[in-house]
Amino acid sequence: MAPTDWPAIHRIYEDGIATGTATLDTIAPSWMAWDSQHLASCRVVAEDEDGVVAWAALTPVTGRCAYGGVAELSIYVAEDSRGKKLGRRLLEALVEKSEAEGFWTLQAQIFEENTVSIHIHEAAGFRVVGVRERIGEVNGKWHNVVLMERRSQVVGV
Repeated sequence: MAPTDWPAIHRIYEDGIATGTATLDTIAPSWMAWDSQHLASCRVVAEDEDGVVAWAALTPVTGRCAYGGVAELSIYVAEDSRGKKLGRRLLEALVEKSEAEGFWTLQAQIFEENTVSIHIHEAAGFRVVGVRERIGEVNGKWHNVVLMERRSQVVGV
């Protein structure tokens, strides 16, 4: 992922917002806000002949050093590129990249109704650790969020 990919990443983020099942955000952030929140060492994109069509990135869970190997992930696929297993491939690439960077736990917060994403994460070794009930409201609808995590079998064993 490069800064020049930002226009496509922003558009894909907006596609995710439009689904109503990807994020509690109602507007995509600016490049500066997004860049400052996501780890530069753990960002990946999927491209086709037209450019970036999906992205995945890690965000630190906290600034506390004891949790330095724990990060939350985000995966977004452009509306017209869904159903091509890009999310699964990006997740696999991000897991590999995160372990190379020393991360021992990845977590994901997924809307309960986003069953495709939940299944993709389960296939990649994530497990459900809980459900955060009515954690956020968007456009008058409250959402439960499934909290999932994956413990590395390589780092911190």
